[in-house]
Amino acid sequence: MPSRVLLLTRTGCHLCEEAESAVAAVCEEVGASWRLVDVDTDANLRAHWTDHVPVTFVDGELHGRWFVEPDRLKQALATGVPDPMPVDWLPSASGPR
Repeated sequence: MPSRVLLLTRTGCHLCEEAESAVAAVCEEVGASWRLVDVDTDANLRAHWTDHVPVTFVDGELHGRWFVEPDRLKQALATGVPDPMPVDWLPSASGPR
């Protein structure tokens, strides 16, 4: 299913765990779809984003790194034009789509 929010994380990252909780809560509250991808499952993601996790994308655009501010995420989901990312969409090293 296409998602509006993509969260890049990695196992064992305490900031990633906090970000996942924040994203899950906000998306449940506003009814937005989201998905999580571990950067260590893809060599390109690991090479480009390894020092930046967690990384949040909203509608294919970089939203933030390291922390998720729930109010800012809610605002982005409320004010942006919904443009869900295909289920296989991943950020490239060259940037957002």
